[in-house]
Amino acid sequence: MGPLHGLKVIELASIGPVPMCATLLADLGADVVRVDRTEASGLGVQFPRRNDVHGRSRRSLALDLKAPAAREAVLSLVERADVLIEGLRPGVTEKLGLGPADCMGRNPRLVYGRMTGFGQSGPLAAAAGHDINYIALSGALHAIGPRGGPPVAPLNLVGDYGGGALYLALGVMAAIYERQRSGKGQVVDAAMVDGAASLAGFFYGMRAAGLWDGSRGENLLDGGAPFYDSYETADGRWVALAPLEPKFFAEFVRLTGLDPRFAERQYDRREWPAMRQAIAALMRTRTRDEWCERLEGSDACFAPVLDFDEAPRHRHAQARAAFVEVEGGIQPAPAPRFDRSVGEPPRPAPRIGEHTRSVLAEAGFDAAAIDALLASGAARQAKGEEA
Repeated sequence: MGPLHGLKVIELASIGPVPMCATLLADLGADVVRVDRTEASGLGVQFPRRNDVHGRSRRSLALDLKAPAAREAVLSLVERADVLIEGLRPGVTEKLGLGPADCMGRNPRLVYGRMTGFGQSGPLAAAAGHDINYIALSGALHAIGPRGGPPVAPLNLVGDYGGGALYLALGVMAAIYERQRSGKGQVVDAAMVDGAASLAGFFYGMRAAGLWDGSRGENLLDGGAPFYDSYETADGRWVALAPLEPKFFAEFVRLTGLDPRFAERQYDRREWPAMRQAIAALMRTRTRDEWCERLEGSDACFAPVLDFDEAPRHRHAQARAAFVEVEGGIQPAPAPRFDRSVGEPPRPAPRIGEHTRSVLAEAGFDAAAIDALLASGAARQAKGEEA
């Protein structure tokens, strides 16, 4: 059983950071019930269950939350839950009768996690947006991209997942910990713009200290330093180099045959253009795999740039079982790991409404009440499941 075994979580279905947060909690053993709409919604992208990483290891209850009976069903679940997480715009759950006051009125110990882009307050709180908008406002996007080029979106890792899901999960668990002392739940206001800024805290510090140039691609950790960048190899593939410390750079020089003078002047910015040119030319003399044979596992701070198909097959990933198979689909394994509280293997994502009957029964509804909810359209049971 995972370390969060026994924790009961309600997830109001949404996209992006809330599903990932729920998956993180479920991976660690929490019992997550996702309250789905009775009809599919979201981005319109339908994943096969075996590939839906951010839908795995939870149950699905399908409800029409505009129906009073469906709202009452959620509140009945709330009475028995530890956590509720939602990612709707500020004020929407209040209009549904499922806001913090409604839910905590039924369960004062509830931790109510709210995930938004701009936060629950402020002049932009009600505005629509996505990851790139939030990291743009945080300052993080401005720092990412090539020298002389435009800002580059780092997938949606910095806002949705790093600044969103992870901070929501941290906030929820911090509130659970505090509840042990106070006996009371509380609201967690997690905003992606706040989380992304927090992630960039180190760079704000460097900028304030005069150690970070305002231009992209001119600094130590943004590709500006020739010894912290990616290089193309003879076969058109790429390798990533990061021997920042002089002792590691000296090892890189020794193993590759780079001109030793660069080791003596590693941090002399006047040498960087010539150093970059020399490293680029050197990397193009061998294939990516040939460089792996020479450098991988050394202190040269080297790694091949793997794509999503290659990464699960790499020998290190294989040795650590870093990826798992779910109904024939390959997914990243739960992280982090625990030496005692080992969780169950991930389960495939549920069908919408797959567990409606069983979840409602756990919430105290008898068979007749469940049938009435289904007949009215306030709830939906997936066909062929739990009939």
